[in-house]
Amino acid sequence: MSVRIHPSILAADFAHLADDLERIRTADLIHFDVMDYHFVPNLSFGMPLFESIAANSPLPLDVHLMISDPLRWAPGYAEAGAESVTFHAEATESPAQVAKAIRAAGARVGLALKPGTDVDDYLELLPEIDMVLVMTVEPGFGGQAFMPETMPKLARLREAVDASGLEVRVQVDGGIDERTISIAAENGADTFVAGSSVFGAESAADQIALLRETATAHRH
Repeated sequence: MSVRIHPSILAADFAHLADDLERIRTADLIHFDVMDYHFVPNLSFGMPLFESIAANSPLPLDVHLMISDPLRWAPGYAEAGAESVTFHAEATESPAQVAKAIRAAGARVGLALKPGTDVDDYLELLPEIDMVLVMTVEPGFGGQAFMPETMPKLARLREAVDASGLEVRVQVDGGIDERTISIAAENGADTFVAGSSVFGAESAADQIALLRETATAHRH
């Protein structure tokens, strides 16, 4: 699979959001974080902002739900136009049910794992999903430092996906820049969420190109 770059608008300038969306139109998707101040200790965006961006975005939207009770809320984002909807394995006792609900509502399905969550507990779900997100920081806040201790889990996931023969993307999110993206790519990631490193760059397009080239060069 080709490398994909998903800038996270958590790092965008919301006073000039339309301009910032134009700056990243060379990316693949826009990463949209939803936080509920319950599953994670932060509050971010909800459906009204999502609908506004979806109606005006130059790119499809990749929704990351850091919320409790994803079965209640995830299908709505799919119905509202999300390309993919990712929910956290730790937020539900029935991840297969949530995955089926998202797919039935018309979106691709992602399963997110916190840094401390064992990927082996969820490998049986690979046939039900389109992407696994390995968090490389604790979810809840942008701008955190990349956690290299998550790389063995990432490599294990890559091994399992390759062995399955399934078309499942392997995504990382947290502290991704031109240095850490090479480490994540070497350990099997093909889809990269980057916030501060993209929106903080003088040229977001140049930074996206650099990230894409660096990840491609370090993939096995």
